This record gives sequence, C-alpha cells and structure tokens, in this order.
Amino acid sequence: MAVASLAAEVTDLLSRLIRVDTTNPPGNETAAAELLREYLESNGVECELYARVPERASLVARIRGRGDGPTLLLLSHTDVVLADAAEWSVPPFSGAVVEGEVWGRGALDMKGEVAASAVAIASLARDGFEPSGDLIFAATADEEVGDGFGLSWLCSEHPEAIRCDFAVNEGGGDRLELGGRSYYVCSTAEKTTAPIRIHVHGRSGHASMPGIADNALVKAARLIERIAAYRAEPEIQQEVEVFLRTVLGEVPPAAAVVERARAVDEVAVALLEPLLSATFAPTLISASRKRNVIPALCTVEVDCRLLPGQTPAQIEPVVRAVLGDDVAYDLEFLAAEGGTRSPLDTPLWAAVESFVAELEPGAAPVPVICAGFTDSHWLREAFGTVAYGFFPYRAMTPALAATLIHSADERVPVSDLELGVDWLRHAARTVCA
Repeated sequence: MAVASLAAEVTDLLSRLIRVDTTNPPGNETAAAELLREYLESNGVECELYARVPERASLVARIRGRGDGPTLLLLSHTDVVLADAAEWSVPPFSGAVVEGEVWGRGALDMKGEVAASAVAIASLARDGFEPSGDLIFAATADEEVGDGFGLSWLCSEHPEAIRCDFAVNEGGGDRLELGGRSYYVCSTAEKTTAPIRIHVHGRSGHASMPGIADNALVKAARLIERIAAYRAEPEIQQEVEVFLRTVLGEVPPAAAVVERARAVDEVAVALLEPLLSATFAPTLISASRKRNVIPALCTVEVDCRLLPGQTPAQIEPVVRAVLGDDVAYDLEFLAAEGGTRSPLDTPLWAAVESFVAELEPGAAPVPVICAGFTDSHWLREAFGTVAYGFFPYRAMTPALAATLIHSADERVPVSDLELGVDWLRHAARTVCA
C-alpha cells in the first residue's frame, strides 16, 4: 500500500490541477499538460506534449521497458465540464481541501485519476522501477466534447506515442454491498452511442387558426411518448453473465434478471437494467421559431445506446415499428461511436482480482458494460488494447459520487486518491513486472 507521503503528494497535485481551468469548451488543456510535465520531469519521467492546436495539448509520459513484456497505459483526461460558481459551496476552481476531501470541478471526473496516475508513475520512477514493457501515462485533451483534439487524434496521428497492450481508464471502481458481500465494479465494455433524429412533417399555419394547419409539434408528441415508453427485449451479454454468476450464483432468464436483482438490492437494478438491452431517451426537440406560427416540421433527437455488437441497421426496423405508420416522419441515425469490449481472461483482470483480494478479503471484482462512452473505445478500435475502467473508491459511496459528477460541490476523499495510487502502482508492478 502507498506510503503516507504519497497521500500528501497526490492531494497537492490534484489541488493544483483543479486550479487550472480546463472547462471544455474551450479546453485550454495545455496549461494542465505543462503543469504535469514539470512535475513528472522533476521526478525523472520522460514526457512529450502532442497538440493538434497549441492550446489543446495532451501529455504522454513513460518509463521505458526492457522490451520483453506488455505495455500498460494509465489513461485519463484533463478537460472538465462547465461549473456555475453560484451553485457551489466553495469556488469550483479553488482545489480547496476541506475535512479530508479535495473540492473542485474535475475532482471526480477526472483530475483525481489524472493526479493519481501522475503520482503513481513518478513514485515508481523514484523507486527505480524497471518494467518489462513501457509504462505509459497519458493525460489527454477533449474527452468531454470529443471534437477531435484528444485521444482519437492521438491514435490516428501519433499511434507510436499511445499504442499499448493494456490500459486502465475511468468508468469503474465503485464499491457495492449486495446481499451481504462487497463487490468492486470494473468496466470492461461499453455500449454504442447511436443517436437518432426524427423529422416529423405537418403543414404550417397561423397559430390563431390552428384548425387550418397540421401541427408537426403535436404529431411529434405522439412519437415521443411511444419511443419513451418502449422497452427493448432483454438479453444477457458476457459481462452481465459473469456479474450474475458472481453475485447470484446463477444466471436467471433475461426476462427475470431485474426482479432477481431487486430481491438483492435496488442498486443492482439501477446498474443492470440499462445493460440488458438498447435504450431510447428523447432529449432534444425543435419546431417553430415563432410563437404565432404552427410548425410544418418538428425535429426530435433521441439518445440511443446499443449493446456491444448491435448496429443501427439492426435496430432501425424495431424503431420504425415502435413509431408506427400513422404519422409522417423521416428517420436518421447520426454517427455511431463505441460499442467495444475487452476480454476478461487477461493479466489486467488478474491484477484487478489480486488488488481487490488484498484490499478487502472476501470481496470480488465484477465486470460491467459502461452505459456511457469513454476514451477506451479509441484504444480498443485502433490497437486491440485490453482496456478496463477501474479506479476504486471506498470512502465515497456510488450514490453520492453519481450526484456530484458534472454537478455542484464535486469533491473526492483524500483516502480514495491514495487508494487510486495504490491500485495504479499495483497494476504496473503486476502487468509490467
């Protein structure tokens, strides 16, 4: 486990990172990359900055290996989402340490893991760690928006800098108590983001005489209700199967999973339900630009998430059947991203298992599909990297963390930062020994 001095070191580095405002847009991640480079080079770690435009640099640092083993990447991003200071108890870019917690935008998502990764590789360098393959740390730009300034650009334009066999990223690490036993969630796959745009057609007219028009907005409301109410047929993919065997001791039929999970804990229901099928959530609508004009066109956007392996072409007939044929519309699938997975029988999974066993005897790691989108996708797609989302938390509950990410009063316990450093050092020593 990490020595006490690393807790102070990671706390100080995180506070300094939070004070660098990297709200995306516009990002300005170069300032954070330069701060990290100064810290790492002072600890003897080789660093390089890569930037599509000067103000949006990503940092890549490494301890070079002997060349006879696998490469491991500690992946994170330095950009953060907007913070409204009026909603916060402390200034969101203060990096204040209050009662054992570091406060500020990005403390959880994900400058905390940035700082822990930097301290892990710096401390290993000070220890004289000589890996078999390269140990790499990347703090990338532009994850929150994804306009092509971050990891996707690095993978295509500088693959030699970022290519790796294994990677540890965000997206997991929550500690759950289910049925009297503890589990640590590890994200080993992710759903496909496949947004849908529906163009509903009508006939315009003056709003003072609604009877002479055909209101596309009113017609769209029917379609919104239908797709929002739809529940796709459930199926059990490999990650959920392992989760169920570990927690329940068996794999019930797909249609019975939610009720079996509810008998264990509502937390299990919230985790598993979106991982059993495609999901559809109407989120955006646009119609008339004037209050007194009945719209001839109404556009609805639906956030659609598909299971790994599902494609928009496969799901389109289902969507059309749900929408029906009594309203005139055009259907458009926007660019799909994600939907990748990594295998479980790997040295990195063995590292997760051994760390959890040492941390909390009797606890077990469980794989899940990430319902959202992470940068792990780019590594799996470009290099076939085995990428997991795992940064363990014990002091902060998953329920509290969920209310703080992208919200006000974001903060992280120092003890969880120290735990993250422990894990990343363990992963490096286990995978790259």
